Order: sequence, then C-alpha cells, then structure tokens
Amino acid sequence: MINSSTFKRKVILRCFCRDLNEAKMDSLHSYVIFLPAEEKDRVLSAIFGSKASLDILKYSLKRGISNKIYQKDLVKELPYSNKTIIENLKVLTRLGILTEAMDKVELEGRTVWVKTYRLSDVGKWFALLLAKEEDLTDVEKAEILQSIFRSYIRWVKNLSEKLQVSKDTLRRIFEEEMEN
Repeated sequence: MINSSTFKRKVILRCFCRDLNEAKMDSLHSYVIFLPAEEKDRVLSAIFGSKASLDILKYSLKRGISNKIYQKDLVKELPYSNKTIIENLKVLTRLGILTEAMDKVELEGRTVWVKTYRLSDVGKWFALLLAKEEDLTDVEKAEILQSIFRSYIRWVKNLSEKLQVSKDTLRRIFEEEMEN
C-alpha cells in the first residue's frame, strides 16, 4: 500500500465544458497542474485569495498566454492601484507563477528599461483554469495538450521508479492505448 507521503506532488484537476448537465467525456477538457506539496498552500492562496492576482492572470490570457505583459498596462487596464499591482506581481513572481525580465525600449528619443512579465509554465496552467475553451486557439490547445502530456509522463516516470514499475511496462501500456 502506498503512503500518501510517497506522493511529492499534488494535482489540481479542473474539467470544464459548455453545459455540464449534458456533458459527454468528449467535450470535457482536463487541466492538470503538478505542484510541489510544500508550495501548494502558498500558491493557491496567492492566486485564488486575491482578486488582483486573478485579474492579472485573466489579463495575461487576454494578451495571449505566452505574450509579455507590462506593469504600466496592468495599471491602466485593471481597477487597482499601482502599489496593489506591484505587490501582486512580486508575489506571483516569487512563487514562480510569473517570470520577470527587463526590456530596452526607445521612448521619446531616449533608452528606457521596462520590467516585463510572462506566465511561467505553471502560471499558464493557473491562467488556463480561468479560460473558456472558445477563448483558446487550436494552436494554444495543441501546446496545452503537449505540455500536459510531457508533465504527466515525467510525473509517471518518477512515480514508477519509486514503485519499481518498469519503463517497458509503461511503454507497453502506452502503445496499447495509442492503438485503440
């Protein structure tokens, strides 16, 4: 029997569809997010405990899941003070939901450095929890599928090593399922 402490990652699963009452399995889209167990509470509280954090993620979706976002645009578009936005950006960056970089921009004949943010891989999953299926392009859906698959394979590989399940067994199962 496997002790729950054996599992180092927690999984958040969210399925959504247009009409849950009439949902068929083909119309459900599952999102799986693997979180380090010790970070789970902090990450979930930071994101879902703050309307500003949720709005930053929604704004990132609106701009494009992989595109840069700028603090000045967030201040202009969202109904929060500059201080609130900066605090939330810092928390989301510290927790690995956003990545931070500096861009050199020409502004009125002079060079200015501006801070940019992007969703990390984990950040994309949290943002996608808020997305509607019709808001995603087919390319984004394909990227999501590939990323989920890669993350899941890594997780299964690590767990199978702990449980001493051979890679050949997993490979056989995979090939059987791909043929069906």
